[in-house]
This record gives sequence, structure tokens and C-alpha cells, in this order.
Amino acid sequence: MPETLEFLTYKDEEEVITAIQEAESNTSGEIRVHLEKRSEKDHFARAKEVFDELGMHQTDLRNGVLIYVAIEDHVFYIIGDKGINDLVEDDFWDCTRDTMLTHFKSGRFKEGLIAGILKAGERLKEFFPDNGKNENELCDTVSRS
Repeated sequence: MPETLEFLTYKDEEEVITAIQEAESNTSGEIRVHLEKRSEKDHFARAKEVFDELGMHQTDLRNGVLIYVAIEDHVFYIIGDKGINDLVEDDFWDCTRDTMLTHFKSGRFKEGLIAGILKAGERLKEFFPDNGKNENELCDTVSRS
């Protein structure tokens, strides 16, 4: 876990969590971030595995989103649950990915995560607006392995 602190310190993590809470304030969707040093597995398969491990599919509307980052491998994925994927076009997350990538290429990882989270929240709001309850179905913490 300490290796991920070079990418995102605990102080930075607090800002990321604040961004998650802000993004979720306008949508019933749920957003999580997972960091790991690297993966020996196929990255997309690993991201889906983490999605399942974190219970991202346990929202009423199946509208959870995971931002998975394998730091040393320089790979990240944005994965939406079935409720999202059934409604949106295949390239739905491209603008979110591109926003994050611009920051990541400049070494601004915290800023990239925050920009991606806020963009994901905007995109989720289109299809999953705040339902009036704004129940937090998944925790907002950044997971690390």
C-alpha cells in the first residue's frame, strides 16, 4: 500500500473523496476509486475483479462506477455497472478518460482523478439524476491494494 502514496497521498485522498461526494450529490450513481501499484493480470480483467470485490454492483439501479488505476503499469479503466451500460453509448466514458489522461500525462494525478470524478458525475446525472433520497449506497473511500 505505501507505494500508492507516491501517486496519491492521504491528504490528496481527502480531496478526491470530497470530489466523489460532490459528484454524487447530483446523481443516484455511485463512484469509487481503486489504486494499486501494478497487476500481473490483464488490466481490464483485474479492474472487473476489483469492481466485484468492492461490491460495485450492489446499488439499486446498478449505476456504480469504478475508476481503476494500476500506477506503475500506467493503465486506468473506468467501468460502469449494467444499469449504466444498458442505457449509454459504447463511448460514454471517453470524454471522462480523455480529461483524466490530459492531467495524468502532465504528472497531475490528483487533479486527473478529481477532474475524472466530476466529469463522471456530470455524465451520470444525465441518466441517473438525484432521486431525492441521495442515499450513499457505497462508501466514498479510495481503496488500495
